Amino acid sequence: MRTAFDHPFDVPDGYLNTASIGIPPAFAADAVEAAIRGWRTGAGRPPAFDAPVTTARAAFARLVGVATDRVAIGSTVSGLVGIVAAGIPDGSRVLVARGDFTSVTWPFAAQHGRGVTVEEVELDELPGRAAAGGVDVVAVSVVQSADGRIVDLPALRAVRAGGTRVVLDATQSAGWFDADLSWADAVVAAGYKWLMSPRGVAWMAVREDFPLVSGQAGWYAAADPWAGVYGLPLRPAPDARALDTSPAWYSHVGAAAVLPWVAGLDRAAVQAHCGGLADAVRAGLGMEPTGSAIVAVRAPDALARLTAAGVVSSARAGAARLSFYVYNTRADVDAVLEALG
Repeated sequence: MRTAFDHPFDVPDGYLNTASIGIPPAFAADAVEAAIRGWRTGAGRPPAFDAPVTTARAAFARLVGVATDRVAIGSTVSGLVGIVAAGIPDGSRVLVARGDFTSVTWPFAAQHGRGVTVEEVELDELPGRAAAGGVDVVAVSVVQSADGRIVDLPALRAVRAGGTRVVLDATQSAGWFDADLSWADAVVAAGYKWLMSPRGVAWMAVREDFPLVSGQAGWYAAADPWAGVYGLPLRPAPDARALDTSPAWYSHVGAAAVLPWVAGLDRAAVQAHCGGLADAVRAGLGMEPTGSAIVAVRAPDALARLTAAGVVSSARAGAARLSFYVYNTRADVDAVLEALG
């Protein structure tokens, strides 16, 4: 048991894998367990899950810096990005970062039958290439999943001011990275990593002037979901809820417990804590500091050595990926450096 920002976590020593699966605070896990007990005993009632959906939606809006009515719910990043990709005009030119997570890039590539083209460039070249013109949409992760590199957000914001749509995946940044993303046309994030929610919940903040229609529209996209379960005509919500898909109830229970807490944290302090621990590992391994909470270690046999020492990490793009969050401590840094010599 560890305590972080005044709350206990049942996280083991050496757990440096939040970029794969975030560990919830005990109170969030307790909320999910209680909901599961209700399901097991027949006490669950569908309308009772509307409140958790609303609570988590509002907390995500606060994290991004937008109004709650601009947030849609989904289950995966690719599903939400797919709504965006299907909504851009035929023949659109899309710019992405080389090697970015496929949930960001593939939904656009899948639109090739409509003449949509997708160009890959190196991450550090992306804002400049977008500013040079000939690009309709930029889609990129705020923090790269494979190695923790951070995109130049101020430069992208300038690109957006020039008329290019900007779609951001905040899955590897929301929760630890202190940044204003409210200016982007769409910001998506899955909840099961840094937002410490059960897998099966994701959100998308979308600007009001970005007209999108969901090909996945169902009963939960209705203005009144409980009055929209049968029959035509289409009766969509007047705001971003028109893009909602049916919620994974128990995932939203966990999200409703933990997201308001995450949104209320001092994000500058969280970023300093996470990035500071990661930079301590970089310093110990002779690497340059970056401030990112994710470290990619490319030393020979790094993953095997870390695993043998009880450090939980992931293999990504030929490296051992370490990720530091609120529940990690200097003891985790020391474990890594001892394992890797």
